[in-house]
Amino acid sequence: MNQVSRIEGPQIGGSPIDGLHHVTAIARDPQVNVDFYSGVLGLRLVKRTVNFDDPGTYHFYYGDEAGTPGTILTFFPWPLAKRGSQGAGQATATAFSVPAASLGWWRERLARRNVAFEEPARRFDEEVISFLDRDGLELELVAHEGAEARAPWDGGPVPAEQAIRGFHGVTLTEWNPRVSARLLDTLGFRQVAEAGRRTRFEVGRGGAGAYVDLLGVPDAPQGRISAGTVHHVAWRVADDAAQAHWQRTLADAGAHVTPVQDRQYFRSIYFREPGGVLFEIATDVPGFATDETIAELGSGLKLPPWLEPARERIEEALPPIQVAQGVAATAGIAGSAPGATGGAA
Repeated sequence: MNQVSRIEGPQIGGSPIDGLHHVTAIARDPQVNVDFYSGVLGLRLVKRTVNFDDPGTYHFYYGDEAGTPGTILTFFPWPLAKRGSQGAGQATATAFSVPAASLGWWRERLARRNVAFEEPARRFDEEVISFLDRDGLELELVAHEGAEARAPWDGGPVPAEQAIRGFHGVTLTEWNPRVSARLLDTLGFRQVAEAGRRTRFEVGRGGAGAYVDLLGVPDAPQGRISAGTVHHVAWRVADDAAQAHWQRTLADAGAHVTPVQDRQYFRSIYFREPGGVLFEIATDVPGFATDETIAELGSGLKLPPWLEPARERIEEALPPIQVAQGVAATAGIAGSAPGATGGAA
């Protein structure tokens, strides 16, 4: 997909983008991935499916109890993938929102789980802990007033008082952030803060879950997408009509935007922002409770109708995984201790 060449002027109309929908990254070992995001961070594995273009690869979705848009981090675990490298043209940090008083608790938890982290630092009016997952993906916990306004998942290993409340935002590293800022303006983003090389924008109703930071690093190496890096960033819209509005707007402005892709739990269009980051606009509907109840989410391998005839072959090709005890108790999944080893848009 080619990247957007030039877009000017806000064209929000009646179809606003309302923040992050999901972020998709690449991992290696699927069991290690599950152990970290469910067992350490306490996110719920709300869907286990496959990469629709590569059905021999899992696609994991982690989030809150219902898989609410704005809480979903997804992974393609490719065991043979080489380590990627971070740089310009990438989403280089994915930030989660946590309650203001929880950072001490999280410092202790990360230390106990042998997760190296940087000491809390001030950023705008927030405190931030930065750390890496087992594949080197850069993550952040952002403590701020108002985090408690979003409900946590209370069925996992992290107490509700400290639990992650969904996304806070993403950081894009750019050689020339000004051209990316023009695209954000087109999409309805507003600049709300600036400090040094970092400029913050928000969209829709704003606040946690609706932030994107542009980090200008003119001498950064170009990033290489592989294990331990973000594949794409998805922004949310309410429905198909809103998505069609942005598809037309982007195409009219010269963007190479894809046709609508059916991802079963949402519908998607893709395009590249001027700096090279792959963006997606995804619908809130129909959601993750279309083939499982809320209580059952993540309890079984779910396939789209066109892959069901190949279920037996697909299941034989996928390594078994186990979810840590307490993480999916409401789904009735057999558990394993964190760190256990096991044999998908």
